[in-house]
Amino acid sequence: MELMGARVQELLDMFAAPGANAAELLCDRHPSGNTAFTVIGADLDFVDISYGELREKSTQFAAALTALGVQRGDHVATLMGKSAELVIALLGIWRIGAVDVPLFTAFAHDAVAFRLQASGAKLVVCDADQRRKLVPAGEIPTDASLPVIVARGEAFGYDHSLAELLAGTSAVVSPASAGPSGTPDGGPVAVGGDGTLVQLFTSGTTGTPKGVPIPLRAVASFVGYHRFGLDVRDDDVFWNMADPGWAYGLYFALLAPMAAGNRSLLLSAGFSAGMTWAVMEKFAVTNFAAAPTVYRSLMAGSDAGAGHVLRRASSAGEPLTPDVIAWGRGALGLEVRDHYGQTELGMVAGNAWADELQEPLRPGSMGGPLPGWSVDVLAEDSDVAAPDGESGRIAVNVPQSPFMWFSAYVDAPEKTVERYSADGAWYITGDSGRRDSDGYIYFSSRDDDVIIMAGYRIGPFDVESVLVTHPMVAEAAVIGTPDEIRGEVLEAFVVLRNESAGSPDMAAELQRLVKDKFAAHAYPRRIHFVPELPKTPSGKVQRYILRARRAADS
Repeated sequence: MELMGARVQELLDMFAAPGANAAELLCDRHPSGNTAFTVIGADLDFVDISYGELREKSTQFAAALTALGVQRGDHVATLMGKSAELVIALLGIWRIGAVDVPLFTAFAHDAVAFRLQASGAKLVVCDADQRRKLVPAGEIPTDASLPVIVARGEAFGYDHSLAELLAGTSAVVSPASAGPSGTPDGGPVAVGGDGTLVQLFTSGTTGTPKGVPIPLRAVASFVGYHRFGLDVRDDDVFWNMADPGWAYGLYFALLAPMAAGNRSLLLSAGFSAGMTWAVMEKFAVTNFAAAPTVYRSLMAGSDAGAGHVLRRASSAGEPLTPDVIAWGRGALGLEVRDHYGQTELGMVAGNAWADELQEPLRPGSMGGPLPGWSVDVLAEDSDVAAPDGESGRIAVNVPQSPFMWFSAYVDAPEKTVERYSADGAWYITGDSGRRDSDGYIYFSSRDDDVIIMAGYRIGPFDVESVLVTHPMVAEAAVIGTPDEIRGEVLEAFVVLRNESAGSPDMAAELQRLVKDKFAAHAYPRRIHFVPELPKTPSGKVQRYILRARRAADS
């Protein structure tokens, strides 16, 4: 572990330094001929973009932003799908010391408008098919509207064309008006390790989305996970399927690979199990990362691709149920390893893939702390370590975590206070879990998902993990509902592989399964067979919606 400590410090020395420069660290220092991204289309057609091309085009875009009045510290929103244009836009924003505000392309107008207003964005870069979301339905842009740069399509009216800006044919800026490196002073702006790169908003599943400022120093921890947790090597073909509008995609499909100088695949087409296998085979993917939802879809949607050459498969975003691990051993020839993190942290724990960190996999466990992080389970009523096996609060030891970078939400001091212990020594994740005698940590639930029945604290994931072992169950979500005697009882919402199989007999069979495999007292008193579960755009189950629906039916 002494070697790991040295590697952690090496990354911090690079990305947390007072003179750290994002454009240099993410792009310019890498060999110009090396491929940075392979962007894949729906027909498996693809385009490679090199670090040299990224440097040239982002420099031109930086000059265009400067000509449009964007300055260091200004916020620029990006409402864009996976594309070379997205990466160019991001690097152009960071070249001038501005801050990116990622907007997920599945958002509707109201979600987009909230984030634009909350961030104070000065300008928006969007794909042409997303342009309509920037104005209320039925309205049209005016000269007083927020300036918009349109990518991957034609710009109309008051908008600017990204293609024209990059080609130098726009009236806004021409190559002659830019400095040698596309910015007024002739070079990219160094914001330093504490300078903000991104303001990302939390999903807002339990309240108003909160702005999370992501400093350049955070990239040190992202590269740490890229190397230690995912074990991405220079000769890997790496594919992280997550959308860059959310933390796992932004941090680990874009930022970490660029910082490490690796090639990353970006699939611009929609998801299907068949497409996923086809990409793996055609591009010889060796290192793959995705949410559990993706793996479950692969399990249900098609036979495993015989031609894959995967050597690493990782999961994050929601706890990984044991059935996926068992499937991976047979279908992929390797274990899918679960990892744990948050928007405010990046990834802090996991079943690490790096050779020197690998430990035997324990299904249901998120593994242990990754290098650069100290993670533990605290007692429910005091800031001390909970006994082994006892449920408590998953927390990060701040003084012992050199990679720790989150300090406060934007303009939300009361929410920031909730995240820290009174002495500031612990960051409280808001998740519940337990630790075994060997230090492995097991996720139980979000704090607001914990079910307390007759004095027992029950994490829904424990019960869900059993339900999905049934061959007829595709997905399951468990909630607590009020009960006069027990306080709460469990109810399960189950998606079957064959909807017609839903019956009282099937419900009874699932109840017996939970009694036999988990605990007799923790079986779901009612089971609802449903066609699908409500989820966030990143694939997380929204149990609070199920609770609201159940309350409305009572």
